[in-house]
Amino acid sequence: MSFTRIDTLDNMDVEGGPGARLRVARARGEAFRREFATTGTPDSIVTRDLVTLPYPTRFGLFRASRAIAPFLSITNRMLVVRWHDDGRERILLFEPSDHEYGRYTPYFEDLSARTPNVVERRVVKVHGTVPGHLERLGIAPEDVDYLMFDHLHTQDLRRWIGATPYFPNAKVIVQRDELAALSDLHPLQKPWYQPATYRDLPAEAFLPIDGSVVLGPGVAVVKTPGHVFGNQSLVVNTSTGIWVSSENVIAAEALTPEHSKLPGLASWTRRWQQEVVLNANTVETTADQYNSIILEKTLADRSQRDPRFLQFFPSSELTGAWTNPGTTPTFSHGQIVH
Repeated sequence: MSFTRIDTLDNMDVEGGPGARLRVARARGEAFRREFATTGTPDSIVTRDLVTLPYPTRFGLFRASRAIAPFLSITNRMLVVRWHDDGRERILLFEPSDHEYGRYTPYFEDLSARTPNVVERRVVKVHGTVPGHLERLGIAPEDVDYLMFDHLHTQDLRRWIGATPYFPNAKVIVQRDELAALSDLHPLQKPWYQPATYRDLPAEAFLPIDGSVVLGPGVAVVKTPGHVFGNQSLVVNTSTGIWVSSENVIAAEALTPEHSKLPGLASWTRRWQQEVVLNANTVETTADQYNSIILEKTLADRSQRDPRFLQFFPSSELTGAWTNPGTTPTFSHGQIVH
C-alpha cells in the first residue's frame, strides 16, 4: 500500500484572502486534471442505493430555491471502487453509511421525534444496507481495504470497525483535521456529528491523511474544505472521463445552475453573481466551501448524457418526490458505471 501525494494541490491556502484562493483553485485544478488523466483507470466502479430521506430545502439549495416545499429528498449512495496495486486487488467503499445508526445524529433524531410515524414512513425509503449490497456483489467483508466518507456527519462506525468489526481489515481514510475536530466540536458542528460513538474505536482502524493523495490508478482523494473543515472528495477516472463525488452540492445542476429548471436557482445565481449553489447545512467556512466546489467543477468532465451538466456525483443526490413540489432535479446521474 503506497499512496502518492498530489503536490499540485498542496499549499492551496495562499495569502490574499478567499478571492486569491479561488483563482488558485481553478489554476491548480486544471493542472491536476491533466495529471490525473494519466494515472490510468480503476478496474470497476458500481453504485448502490442506501436510503432516501428528507432534508431541509434551505440547506440543500442554499438561499437559491424558491420552492414552496420546506423539505426536499436526497438519496444516499455507496460507491464500490476496485483497482489493482502491486498485483493485489484493492476495494474501497465510498460512503458506506450505516443509516440504521445514522438516524441517531442529533439533527435527524430531533426531526424524527417531531415527525408522525405515518409521515416518516412515507418520506424515508430504505433501499438496502451495506452488508446486503456487498453480499449480492460477492464481496466478503474481510476483502474490503478502505472505507471513506467525504466527511463524518451522521456517521456511526461502531459496527464497521468497532470491538467486533464487520470489516476486520479495512482502514478508514479520513483527513486528520476532521478526526481531531471530533474531540472538541464547535456549536456549528454539534447537530451533525455523533462524537461519543468514536471514543472506543481503535486508533489503528483509521488512516489519517493530510491533504490530497492518489490511492491507485484513476482513484484519488482531494481535500475540499468548507462544508466541514476536513471535507474530502473522491475523484475517479473512468471510461466516460473524470468524475468527482462529495456532498458539497446535492445536484449536478448546482454546479451549472444556469441550466437548472429548479425554481429560483438560475435567477438567484445571476442576481448574486455566484457560480454554484452550496449544500450548506453547516457554514463552517463558506468561502472555502465555494472554492472547493469550483475545484471539483474544474476537475469533472462533462456528462455524455447531457453536456450542460458535469460528471459530479453527489454522495447524497437530490431526488424528486410528489411530497416536495419544486424540488425535482432537472438532471440526475443515479449511478456511476465503469
